[in-house]
Order: sequence, then structure tokens, then C-alpha cells
Amino acid sequence: MNSFVLLGIMGPWQIVLIVVALLLLFGGRKIPELMRGLGSGIKEFKDASKGETSDDKDDKNRLEP
Repeated sequence: MNSFVLLGIMGPWQIVLIVVALLLLFGGRKIPELMRGLGSGIKEFKDASKGETSDDKDDKNRLEP
């Protein structure tokens, strides 16, 4: 019963293991590119959930000085 509770908790060793696995899989140079892509994907998702599209943003930018 106690083992089920401990499986959901991420400790420092699990985080270190994930970071090492990412470095081995993608290398140091690819990780910033992946994070930029992840950030832009999250930004697009937030904009889409608000109902804004890129066309709406372009129209607003054109109207403002």
C-alpha cells in the first residue's frame, strides 16, 4: 500500500535521471532548440484557448501606431 503512494513523488534522483537521459538522447546543442519549440507551442496553445489567432494579432498591430 505504501509503495503506491511513493510512486507518484518525484525526488531529486528521478529529476537527475531524466536530465541525464535527455542529454544522452538529444545532446547539449539540441536542448535549447527543443525548449524554444516547447515554449512557442505553449504560447500558441494559450492564444488558441483565448480565441486569438495570428490574423487577429496582425490586425491589432496594424491599427496601433
